[in-house]
Amino acid sequence: MQPADRAKDENQGCRPGDSATVTPTSFSHKDFRNYRRRLHRCLHVLAQMLDHLAFDEERPMTGLELEIYLMDRETLAPTMRNREVLGLLKGGELERIFQEELGRFNIEANVPPRLLAGTGLAEYEEFLRNALNTTDAKAAEIGAGLVVIGILPTVMPEHTVIENISSNPRYGDLNRQILDARGDDVVIDILGERERLQIQTESIMPEAANTSVQFHLQVTPATFADYWNASQAIAGVQVAVGANSPFLFGRRLWDETRVALFEQTTDTRPEELRNQDVRPRVWFGERWITSIFDLFEENIRFYPPLLPILDEEDPDDALAAGRVPHLGELRLHNGTVYRWNRPVYDISDGRPHLRVENRVVSAGPTVVDMLANAAFYFGLVRGLVASERPLWSQLTFEAAKRNFNVACQRGLDAPQEWPRAGELTAADLVLERLLPVAHDGLSAFGVDPALRDRLLGIIERRCVLGRNGAVWQTETVSRLEETGLDRSAALRAMLRKYIEYMHSNAPVHTWPVG
Repeated sequence: MQPADRAKDENQGCRPGDSATVTPTSFSHKDFRNYRRRLHRCLHVLAQMLDHLAFDEERPMTGLELEIYLMDRETLAPTMRNREVLGLLKGGELERIFQEELGRFNIEANVPPRLLAGTGLAEYEEFLRNALNTTDAKAAEIGAGLVVIGILPTVMPEHTVIENISSNPRYGDLNRQILDARGDDVVIDILGERERLQIQTESIMPEAANTSVQFHLQVTPATFADYWNASQAIAGVQVAVGANSPFLFGRRLWDETRVALFEQTTDTRPEELRNQDVRPRVWFGERWITSIFDLFEENIRFYPPLLPILDEEDPDDALAAGRVPHLGELRLHNGTVYRWNRPVYDISDGRPHLRVENRVVSAGPTVVDMLANAAFYFGLVRGLVASERPLWSQLTFEAAKRNFNVACQRGLDAPQEWPRAGELTAADLVLERLLPVAHDGLSAFGVDPALRDRLLGIIERRCVLGRNGAVWQTETVSRLEETGLDRSAALRAMLRKYIEYMHSNAPVHTWPVG
C-alpha cells in the first residue's frame, strides 16, 4: 500500500486518485471491444492468482484518503485554485500526498499507510493535522483555505459547472462518457424532511460538491468476503454517526446528502433503464458475497466500460513470465463502479494484496472526529468478523440496505433493524450493541488501550448527546435564522464558526451551538 501505487492505480474513475495527465480521448467501437476482451482476460488471470499465487498477508496495513474543499478566505465560497495550491507544495514532502480531484475547488490527501497496532491511529492524527495545517498556510498565500466537510454550505450551482472541472483530461473523458450513456442531462432531485432540491445540469460536476474520508483495510483472499460483508452490514450506523452534509445549494436535505448527490450525478442510466431497475453505477449492492471474485465478475457482467484505455501489459504474459500482473484494465474499470465498499487489488513491493475501501463517511468535522470514525469502523468490522455466528447470516441484505438509506436521511435518529434487537435508533444501537464489539476489535488489532478508549469515547458521546456534524450544522443555522439572518447569511456565519472549531480539533459533540 505505498502512496505512489495508490495514487496511480486505485480509483481511476470519477474519484480517480490519479494525478497523472492523459490526453483527451475520442473512443471508438474498436477501443471498447478490445477493452472488454482484456477485461475478461484480467478476470481470468485474477481467478488463477486467487487460487495459486501468494498474496501479501503479513502485518496487514490500513490506509486513509481525505477529500478536501478549497475556499476563498474572504467570501467563504469555493475557489477554483487547486492547481495553484498544489503548485505551492512542489518540491516539499507534501507534494506526493496531495493531488487534484474532480472539481477545481477540491484536492485529495493520500495519507501513507500504517499498522493500527500501538499508536497507529494517533500517528494518522498527527500526520494529517500537520499536513492540513501546512497546506492551509500555503494556500493562505493566495487567499485560499482548506475545509474538511461533507458539502461546503456555500457551494452553489454556479460553482459546479463544466468550466470548473479539474485540468486532468481524464475527468473530461469521464464526464462525456457518462452523459453519452445517459443521453440526457443530469437531474438532481432530493427530498428532505421539509425542503426539496430539483435541478438539471449539463455535466457531472455537482458530484464534486461532496467530499468524504475513505478507509482502507488490507485483508487476505480468504477473509475478504467476511470483511466486505461486515462493512456492508454496518454502513447504516457508520453514516449515522459520521453524517456531516445536511445542506446542498442552500437547501436543508438529508443528514448525509452527499450520498444522494453522488448516486444521482454519476448515474449512467437513461430514464428507460431506470424504469427497468437496471443496476445504477453507484449502488449499495444486492447480496452478501463469498469471494472478492464475485465483485469483480459483477463489475464486468453488469457495467459497460466508461474509459476503455488499454494497459501496456498483457496479464496472461505477465503471469506466465512469473511477474505479478498489473491488471490495469480491471482496476480502471473497478474505479468507475462506485460501491460504498469497494474491492481493491493492488501491488506493493512486488507483492499483490487485497483491500476493502470503505467510502461511507463524510469528510470532517475535525481530524480527531475522522480518526474516531476510523477507529469505530476498523474495530467494528474486526470484531464482527471474529464473531462465532456471522452477522450477515442473521441480517438480510435488504435490511442492511434499508438501514443505510434511512441513516443517510435521518442520521443518529434513524431506525435500524438488527438481529435479536428488533428495531432501534442508530444511536441506541451503537451504545447498546456495537461499541463493545468495536472495543474488542481494536484490542485484537493491538491498539493502545488509552487511544482506543479516547476515540471510541468520541463516538459514544456523539450518540449520547445526539450530536454529529449534521446536527451541529442544522441547529446552528436554525439559531442564526432565528436572529433574523436569511439562509445564505446563516450558512456563511455557520461556516465561519465551523472553520474556527475545525482548527481547534475539538470533537464536534463539544462545539457550542449558535
